Amino acid sequence: MRLPKIEFRRPQQMAAVLLLLFAVQCLWVVRHQELSSRDYQFARCGRELWEKPSPLAGYLTSCGNIADGTFAYRVAGLPLTLERIVAGQPSNASTWEMRHLVSNVLFLLRLPFIFFGLWLGGAIWWVARRLYGNEGGFIALALYCFSPEMVRVCLRPNNEILAAWGMYGVLYTAIGLAHAMQGPAKKCRPRLALLALALGLTATAHIAAALVGLLLALGFMFYLAEGKRAQVLPMLAIASAGGFLILFASYAFNADALSYVFQSADARLWLSWSGAARMLANISNAGITIAVLSSLVLYIFHRHSRYFGNTTPLAVALLLLVLETTGIHSEPWIWALPFLLTFTGGVFADVLESRQRRIFLWLTGVILVTQAALSVVSLPLLL
Repeated sequence: MRLPKIEFRRPQQMAAVLLLLFAVQCLWVVRHQELSSRDYQFARCGRELWEKPSPLAGYLTSCGNIADGTFAYRVAGLPLTLERIVAGQPSNASTWEMRHLVSNVLFLLRLPFIFFGLWLGGAIWWVARRLYGNEGGFIALALYCFSPEMVRVCLRPNNEILAAWGMYGVLYTAIGLAHAMQGPAKKCRPRLALLALALGLTATAHIAAALVGLLLALGFMFYLAEGKRAQVLPMLAIASAGGFLILFASYAFNADALSYVFQSADARLWLSWSGAARMLANISNAGITIAVLSSLVLYIFHRHSRYFGNTTPLAVALLLLVLETTGIHSEPWIWALPFLLTFTGGVFADVLESRQRRIFLWLTGVILVTQAALSVVSLPLLL
């Protein structure tokens, strides 16, 4: 497999600056936060998953069977496990005791989730730039980096940022695989492996996200794989098998513990606008709300904006915005936000190519500056 050439020119530099600003916002909040009981729960269960998963009576950890996905627990516990090993601390050192032995426990707990937030931002920029050019990528990434909701989910142990990261990867990897199916088989293999990895990691974060992602991937691949549709189901079957193996491994190959995630109704979904309504009604998201609503209007009335590259993230976002899990609490509207911002970047990029470019350029700048200011002002509210 030939590796892509890595460039760091002006577009990459601008994206790096935006991601740095996102990280600065996260770190500022972390600096003013304190450890909570939720932090200790995730850290303790995560450490046990890495160090001593319990095989007794079907329980995975002393916290009991984990029903809302093991990914966040493992992500939260891994830095502390590595810190314990490097520092030479005994394996029976409790997480509560480690707060006296390790001065940066809070930072270690937050860092992995901030990392995945940065990774998701980079993915949004990469996808939007390939689809819509530099301007589309910049607009989508700027809205993401100054989204208080995305900053919030990177500042506490949770599966939402991991599910959002995974689902975004699943769908755009599946689309890339469908395009690659038109060429030689050697181009499909790495994308198929990536799809299996993305499905597996998404499932370890939230089963419902993986199932929805798999169904959407099936639809998009059938649509794009013209002349190769007979290969879609076998491809997805292979990716699903690989993904299930990753999910099984995340439960330490404990079948009883894995079965509990289905018994807990984690995969059940219902229709609800409540989460999306709260996000859009929040004044700290005013710039994003204006940008999204403007994009919807432009998509309807601007004929050149209605094509597959824009319709795909819009359709996914609209579906996720109305979903709600009835078992374990989750926030599917967080999963929708990356797609919504990708769609917004695409529509704005299309309009900036029109004759009214100068007017829309000024309006876009005002929206981005406004949202950046609201994001910074709202940071104390995240403490």
